[in-house]
Amino acid sequence: MPESVIDVSALTKRFGSVAAVDAISFSVPRGATVALLGGNGAGKTTTISMILGLLLPTSGTVEVLGFDMRRNRRGALSRINFSSPYVDLPHRLTVWENLKVYGMLYGLAEMNARIDELAADLNLRDFLERPVGRLSAGQKTRVALAKALLNRPEVLLLDEPTASLDPDTADWVRSYLESYKRAAGASILLASHNMGEVERMCDQVLMMRRGQIVDRGTPAELLSRFGRQTLEEVFLDIARERQRPERQGHPPGHSAPTPTTEEALE
Repeated sequence: MPESVIDVSALTKRFGSVAAVDAISFSVPRGATVALLGGNGAGKTTTISMILGLLLPTSGTVEVLGFDMRRNRRGALSRINFSSPYVDLPHRLTVWENLKVYGMLYGLAEMNARIDELAADLNLRDFLERPVGRLSAGQKTRVALAKALLNRPEVLLLDEPTASLDPDTADWVRSYLESYKRAAGASILLASHNMGEVERMCDQVLMMRRGQIVDRGTPAELLSRFGRQTLEEVFLDIARERQRPERQGHPPGHSAPTPTTEEALE
């Protein structure tokens, strides 16, 4: 079995009587890209927050690179990173100043050279001296990704890494991430609502609903299991709590009848 860089066991987070994450278990093998999918409120962000050690679980364990994130997360922090377009960097600082601050926090050697490298790779040079608050949504997404790559992480957690990017730039970013993963031997846990992105980049998919992992497998396995042509169709089946087609008498590889508009809205 390949070595795991993330091991999650019976992980649970309750907020009062609500189980935001309910006893989930999974692992991310070294060098793999694993997708964590689900609708809004499925528990993805809470799960990622516990993996990063930002949120303490109610019960269960998380290990990253062999470190227990409840008891010794400092051992892993210099080797992991996180990107989300929904977590703002300080607006009054320029892009360069933001990257420099994070570079100092990560204790980077040759920090200026690393920032220059990422600015070239991610096409940031034209707005390095611009305050982050004056950037477009797509520019902020690229800056957030540059911040996440500053320390050349072994484990990269990505929340909607191509949100707000035009199709051409988004495709380029996916290629860049795939190249980075191969060159660094890195592992990626990806939360995305872009099913084409997931089919392209991910080795394994974890499907969440109401705080639980309700299905998992490779993209090809899920497509076959549900008798669907795209992961978007699988996503909708799970989000709307439809049974797998083969359980309803439809053989694998054959789609169930498409629901009517009235059925889809129920």
